[in-house]
Amino acid sequence: MEAVVPHEITTELTQILANLVLGDNKIRSNAEQAVNDRLAQTPDLYLLALAQFSIAADTEVASCCMRSFSLVLLRRLLFRAAPGQQPREGRLTLYDQLPAHALTTLERLLLHSLSHEPLDAVRRKTVDTVCDLANNSMSRGRPWHALQAQTFTMTQTGEAGFRECAYRLFSGCPNLVMDLQTDAVLTVFRKGLQDSQSVEVRLAALRASVSYLTACDQLQLSHSLSLLYPMLDTLPSLPNIHLKSFLSSLTPLCSSHPNLFVPHMDALLSFLRGLIMPSVDSGPTPTVAKPFPGTSSFTFPPGGSGSRTPDDNDEVTEDEEKELVRKAALEFMVSLTEAKPALAKRSEGWTAAMVRASLEGMGELPEDTLDSWLEADPSEDAQDENYPHVYEQSLDRVACALGGKAVLPPAFQYIPSMLANYDWRLRHAGLMAIAAIAEGTSKVMQMELGKVVDLVTPMFKDAHPRVRYAACQCVGQLCTDLEEIIQDRYHEQLFAALIPTLEAPEPRVHSHAAAALINFCEGVERDTLVPYLDPIVERLLKMLNPGAEDGKVVKGYVQEQAITTLAMVADASEATFAKHYASIMPLLLNVLRNANSSDHYKLRAKAMECAGLIAIAVGRNVFRADANTLIELLIKIQNSPVDPSDTMLPTFLIATWAKICQALGTEFEPFLPVVMPPLLNAASAKADVSIYDDEDDVGETREGWETISMDGQIVGIRTSTIDEKCQAFDTLVVYCATLGGRFAPYLAQSLELSLPALKFYFHDGVREAASRLIPLLFSCGKQSGTLTSQMVAASFLQLINTIRAETDPSFLSSLYRALADGLRVVGIPALTPDLQATLIEATKHQLQTLADKRKRRAESPEDDREELALLEEVEEFALEDMEKLLKILDGQHPLLVAVSSVRDLGFNQWDSEEERDSDG
Repeated sequence: MEAVVPHEITTELTQILANLVLGDNKIRSNAEQAVNDRLAQTPDLYLLALAQFSIAADTEVASCCMRSFSLVLLRRLLFRAAPGQQPREGRLTLYDQLPAHALTTLERLLLHSLSHEPLDAVRRKTVDTVCDLANNSMSRGRPWHALQAQTFTMTQTGEAGFRECAYRLFSGCPNLVMDLQTDAVLTVFRKGLQDSQSVEVRLAALRASVSYLTACDQLQLSHSLSLLYPMLDTLPSLPNIHLKSFLSSLTPLCSSHPNLFVPHMDALLSFLRGLIMPSVDSGPTPTVAKPFPGTSSFTFPPGGSGSRTPDDNDEVTEDEEKELVRKAALEFMVSLTEAKPALAKRSEGWTAAMVRASLEGMGELPEDTLDSWLEADPSEDAQDENYPHVYEQSLDRVACALGGKAVLPPAFQYIPSMLANYDWRLRHAGLMAIAAIAEGTSKVMQMELGKVVDLVTPMFKDAHPRVRYAACQCVGQLCTDLEEIIQDRYHEQLFAALIPTLEAPEPRVHSHAAAALINFCEGVERDTLVPYLDPIVERLLKMLNPGAEDGKVVKGYVQEQAITTLAMVADASEATFAKHYASIMPLLLNVLRNANSSDHYKLRAKAMECAGLIAIAVGRNVFRADANTLIELLIKIQNSPVDPSDTMLPTFLIATWAKICQALGTEFEPFLPVVMPPLLNAASAKADVSIYDDEDDVGETREGWETISMDGQIVGIRTSTIDEKCQAFDTLVVYCATLGGRFAPYLAQSLELSLPALKFYFHDGVREAASRLIPLLFSCGKQSGTLTSQMVAASFLQLINTIRAETDPSFLSSLYRALADGLRVVGIPALTPDLQATLIEATKHQLQTLADKRKRRAESPEDDREELALLEEVEEFALEDMEKLLKILDGQHPLLVAVSSVRDLGFNQWDSEEERDSDG
């Protein structure tokens, strides 16, 4: 193809590209600067040069990487912010600055690459770049008709690689076909789905079909239902090496359009069941442990897939492929179930298959990992690749989607036999399965809770430590998901199992028993806990400080857990804990004195938290003797040089100061000059944000950061900074509520921080704390005589403006509550006529918005109403707080009728609360 840029530019670009891929940082940095300079001067020439390089460079295999790299670079540069612009300034990109003739030439070069590139790897990069260009061009009102025509032509070519790329284009840019006759589009897609020569073409056609169906409007979708038949027909004949990719490509359609699969459920179950549950072989081999395996009516897992023997002749890669297919098939079924629970419930055998497959997978643990497991830190469990996390998570998701009536019967068809099995892995899996389904099935499980407890508690005496660990996990989870119910009814059985386990010989087991006690204490009445307090504290102290009689060094995570559990026990037992205060507080103070090395940072943080909670529990009279010592230690820690690796310290330090304030009450006032400067600094922190133009720029998420999509961009947020900001605002609430008028010296600064924080959209916790703080600051100012009318007016105005713009009904409720609480403090006259008029207009706007939402929901399908009812439940709180505020202004306010009218527009998924609870 004839060159479109001067030879000297191509030559220079070749050198720049070569330097960009070098490992030398200085050379690469200079090359990046050269790219930026050229783009700032003549962007059209260098973007065209990149496209030309991808087709005119030496086409030997050796240059494949360079041609691919030029296409990747072109894709990234085209739609990044133009030089000299901030990324959010109107999103003006280099593409937007290119003249029309340059765009036409660029499109021509890329079309040439699509139709002439001999290597699949390079051609696929061309497809990615072309899709980006096409999507962005179309969004700017510039259709690319030549691409549409060429793509259809490529579906007819004799070479499979070009046909594959055509369907890749349809997948990456569905708009190429959205304005065409549906029958014509379906014909092309069916042809690709039935391609007899290439699996890759069929996969690309499947992805294109999914992309098309996802983008269809309702009318197009109703005319495209027949496409599901050839899409699903691609599956049965595939070998494992390809089947996983096909299933994974279909799965997004389960979430976006689950109704498409309604006619196919029986066929899908028939096919998928064989993938997620391998067929039983000729029979188990007798062993010493189980000499008569055939006498059991329950063989689990079927086919012995969880315990491979050294005589296996299968290739490892085949096993891995089979396992990947198995997980992909299960993910398909679970995703469809989550998207359309009613469909799964109606399909006989669907739920039972998922439950059975998940239980089977959970039983597939390696046999020989006990020693390494005993030595490992529990925090490593999440990264344990040997543990079948995916099956446990699948069972959890299914239970949450379908509820107890659907999941408990098939689950407990197998769980009792698993708990009685000779294989420790199945006993372990049975316990972990109960823990996994507890959340989703809690309403129904509580009716059979006694039987569940009777199954679980004997497992605390199991011979295998991992089974006892799983028993702790199971009880801990049950205490969370059936909070208060299990503690109230079965505390005797649970304490009889947990307390002795605190003395288990294995650190991992007794540490996990202590962790389970935390969950127990979160839902227990004080009077229920008190009789067991002495033996619990005695054993926790032994874990924390075992003494030298056994010569063993206690593991750090055991000490951390013991301290955390002591804190929770103290919090739950309140003043009764005072009898143990003298035994524990000196130990905690000793930790704070000596735990200064990096491997003890977590222990130090936990000791701070525990000391603060114990101080609250025992009250100021008991705590006062040690208060100054603890405060001096905290001041010393606060003033010590900061170690950047100690990420826990700032948050725990702030939280501990708050607890000491709660314990000491007004006696804490002298320490405000010490604690407030770092607290205000944390509260004033700005969000540390990075904005990415492209997903490819994000790379691996940095520790302490997370990415979200906002305004069409990918935004990276440093979560550690905003978590500290939230903690700081929560602490300001504690100080102001505890100290009242004595907090006055910091009233103005706190209010200045709180008002803009109402719109801190990066963290809901910050906004909630700010809304609670404002009326408390009013009270502080009124008590101390430091509140001015300007402060009140500015606060009310900010609250009202935030109310008008708010889209989250949950926070809208908080805003109305803050406004009402503020009026109760300062009186209704403080809300001037102008402010009152602005408030009424904002309230009318919110009522209209809620009414419109509810009218639209009334037209939603019946199956979607359960989820929508939860949204309306949140809106009800907002309407309730709105109503309370209006009544403060005027008991007969005209808008009260409007509130009732909006409330009447809602629908109830259940006739009564009792009916909903029993639905499970």
